[in-house]
Amino acid sequence: MNEALSEFLRYLGLEKHSSEMTVKSYREDLTQAIEFLRAQDAGITPTRVTSRQLRAFSVWLHDQGYAKSTIARRIAAVRSWFRFLCRQGVVKNSPVEGLRGPRQDSKLPHFMPEPAIDTLLAAPTGETPLGIRDKALLECLYAGGLRVSELVGLNVADVDVGDGSAIIRGKGKKERLAFLGPKALEALKDWMPARDQLMAQRAVAGKKAPTAIFLNKLGTRLTARSVGRLLAKYIRGSGLDPATSPHTLRHSFATHLLDHGADIRSVQELLGHRSLTTTQIYTHVTTGRLQETYQKAHPRAN
Repeated sequence: MNEALSEFLRYLGLEKHSSEMTVKSYREDLTQAIEFLRAQDAGITPTRVTSRQLRAFSVWLHDQGYAKSTIARRIAAVRSWFRFLCRQGVVKNSPVEGLRGPRQDSKLPHFMPEPAIDTLLAAPTGETPLGIRDKALLECLYAGGLRVSELVGLNVADVDVGDGSAIIRGKGKKERLAFLGPKALEALKDWMPARDQLMAQRAVAGKKAPTAIFLNKLGTRLTARSVGRLLAKYIRGSGLDPATSPHTLRHSFATHLLDHGADIRSVQELLGHRSLTTTQIYTHVTTGRLQETYQKAHPRAN
C-alpha cells in the first residue's frame, strides 16, 4: 500500500506538476484511508480493497464528525488514487466507482462590501517599513485577485511596473497574467526602498539577496501564515468582519468585477480558474444582490 501511495504522489508532483500543498493534502488524506483499511485487514493490498470497505471508511469519517467538505475531499482523493492504479495496471477495476461523497451544502463565497475593502486597505499606516509593506501587500492581494500562496510567491522579476502586470504562478504551476492597478503599484513603489533596507541588512550579514517581493523583518520571504496573521490584526483594528481571511479578498475581487459589468469569461481568466463552473458561483452572489436591490427599490416588488 505504501509503495502504491508513493508512486501516486510522485506522479502528482512530477507529471501533473501539482503544488507541494496539493501533494501534502493527498498524502494526509490517503494515509488516513490506508490506516483505516489496515485496521480492517492487516494484510491489505490495493487489489484486495473492496467497495464495501470504502463505504465503511466514508461512514467512519461521518461518525468522527468530519465536515461534509472534508469527507468529500477524502473520498475524491481515494477515487483519484485508484484511477491512477487502474491506469498503471495495478488493479483491474476501481472499488471507488459508484461510491459518492456526501451532498454538499450550497455555500456562497464570503466577500467584503466595497466600503469595507476601502477601510481595510487604509488600515496600514505606512509609518514603518513593515507598515508600508503591509499596505502594498493588501493592495496587491485585492487588486490582482491573488491567492495568498501566489502573493507570497511573487518575485521582483515577476512584476512589470510599466504596465502594472504581474506573472502569477498558480495551482499546478500554471502561469497567468494579473493586473495590479495604479493604487497597488503606487504602494509597491513605496515599499521597494524599505525592502532594499532589509536586503542591505542581509548583505551586511553575508546572506544571499532574496528574490521575493514581500519580505519579513528578517529579510526572508513572507509566508502565507504570516499574511493571515497580519490581515487578522488589521481586521480587528478596523472593526471589520472577523470571518475575513486572505481568500476573502480574492472572493471580493471577483464579486466586485462582476458587479461593475465585467464578463464572466474575463473574470475566469483573471482568477486562473480552469473551469467556468468554478467562476459561476460568483454570479449567484451578484444575482442575489440584484434581487435584494429590486425588492427594496421597485414599487411593485412588495
